[in-house]
Amino acid sequence: MSLEQFKNRNVGIHTYKTLDVGTPPNTGMEKFTQVVTRAVKGELFVGLWVVMREMINTLVKGDVHTVKYPFEKMPISPRYRAIHDMLRLLESGNYRCIGCGLCEKICISNCISMDTRYDEEQRKEVSEYTINFGRCIFCGYCAEVCPELAIVHGPRYENASEQRAGYSLFEDMLTPIDKLNLQQEYDGFGAVSPNADENITQTPLAY
Repeated sequence: MSLEQFKNRNVGIHTYKTLDVGTPPNTGMEKFTQVVTRAVKGELFVGLWVVMREMINTLVKGDVHTVKYPFEKMPISPRYRAIHDMLRLLESGNYRCIGCGLCEKICISNCISMDTRYDEEQRKEVSEYTINFGRCIFCGYCAEVCPELAIVHGPRYENASEQRAGYSLFEDMLTPIDKLNLQQEYDGFGAVSPNADENITQTPLAY
């Protein structure tokens, strides 16, 4: 194609083709016949048969391909990054967070807010800790940077809320003291060692 033909805006103006769509229906019977001809085809009955077959298998044979949520839930990957959990020390039951503030500094969505104070023994403790799940993108940086494995991503993924900003407090994410034996540990610095039972018996509880 030459440059003059490329610049020509009228190229292809005479190449249009007229499609034969038939004559439009005029009478009521012709309109009804056209609707029935276009709607009732073999594919319609195939789809109805598939629906009836699956319904019969579900009601009679109990062959269900769906999950009855929320009574049944699909297993999730152990690396799934869901709602945060705050872990406790197995020796004393105290929370592992030392108030270093690394999770707050590395949060790229600026959703973690924490405040610390010193107790009577001049030990730093967390006084306020909140996570705004309306801003959180669940990147996992806070769990990766934590030196004590205090904050991890748990398996809870139901975080629907009527408000855009859903805050979670430190006490809500902390492992209940009566479910300390069910606490799931993660590999990394501060995780439970293979000889943890012997070390716990030798560690004083006044931690």
